[in-house]
Amino acid sequence: MNNNNLSDQIDRQLPVELVKFLQMAGGTAAGLGQRLYLVGGVVRDLLLKRPNLDLDLVVEGNALHLAEELARQEHGKVLARSRFGTAKVRWERWTVDIATARAESYPQPGALPSIQSFCDIHSDLIRRDFSINAMAVYLDPPRFGELIDLYEGQADLKKGLIRVLHDQSFQDDATRIWRAVRYEQRLDFKIEKRTLELIQRDLRFLETLSGDRIRNELELCLEEEKPEKSLLRADALGILAKVQPQLKFGETSARLFIKARGSLEPFSAPEDFELALLVYGLTAEQLAQFITFLKVPKASARILQETLQLKHELPALAEMNLTNGTLYKKLHRFHQTAILVNLLESSAYLAKTHLELYLEKLQHTRTALSGEDLLELGITAGPLVRETLENLLEARLDGRVHSRQEEIEFVNHHQSV
Repeated sequence: MNNNNLSDQIDRQLPVELVKFLQMAGGTAAGLGQRLYLVGGVVRDLLLKRPNLDLDLVVEGNALHLAEELARQEHGKVLARSRFGTAKVRWERWTVDIATARAESYPQPGALPSIQSFCDIHSDLIRRDFSINAMAVYLDPPRFGELIDLYEGQADLKKGLIRVLHDQSFQDDATRIWRAVRYEQRLDFKIEKRTLELIQRDLRFLETLSGDRIRNELELCLEEEKPEKSLLRADALGILAKVQPQLKFGETSARLFIKARGSLEPFSAPEDFELALLVYGLTAEQLAQFITFLKVPKASARILQETLQLKHELPALAEMNLTNGTLYKKLHRFHQTAILVNLLESSAYLAKTHLELYLEKLQHTRTALSGEDLLELGITAGPLVRETLENLLEARLDGRVHSRQEEIEFVNHHQSV
């Protein structure tokens, strides 16, 4: 893996359109008196022969000006700009991020960094998290593809190691603790011995992070192809306990994640499914603390709360003589994610049968008559329309009506009573 020039890997692993863009971008930057580099995760994955189309570019110059010029040449547009000297360029179906080379300093643990822009690539690379992510590739025409590896990133890739660049790394930015675990598990690497010692030493600095930043790291973990691997490691290292002391993730939880993934394929998991699985063992009070601390958005918080609420109502779903109409009334107010999680978690056969019946059939049942139809049949506008529709749906669910005509007769009968 000792490659000094990655031009061949770039040609083999990236689509032709992106290769041409990188060549054009390097030449354009050079024409503006700037030097452009491909950096970070895509360089790592080129060396590992892993797919990665998320291109991050760093320029020794002005990223905003370069982005405007590249967007013009590709007939694209600049989607976003930042006061930190970063821009996002989109053309056709492609998107790249361009940043001005910068140095960072941290005024205190957990704080966002102070930025010093218009630095060279060496200053930009030293601010990065791990050696395997601190490599860059020249894109200017004379040196296109030439690798910059100041911190033995290639050697660590060969050894399968996750290694920080300096001993204060986790104190500067404790989110790197989460990232170390994610990269370790995603790549099937090992956290290097000294880096692991630093994680254990600096776990307390996770407490300096805002809830938003921790939630973002947790969400990134859940978006991994096999999130259970990172969660197991995070639990073993005491990282999960820093999110919520009662939050646990053992082998049983891991098996549930694997089972869920298998049962949902080929479909993607519904919103907040993995997060609801993760917090299923918490009490309502602990969940409230979790939601408040991580500043969980209202829609997601509602799904998590409904998941635990339904968990406590499962015994009532295990009764023998529930009619379809009653079952519908009990379940239709719950988000589908809450129902799916409880279906996966429940060990009660009858409750699981009722949850499956609702998901597969009952929730899709509709009346033939609409609210407008009821008004034409003489039902008074207002709450009575909704009440009649609910009674009509229950009758259809329970098999007391089967057709539009029978629904009309049902309504007329109840009007006359």
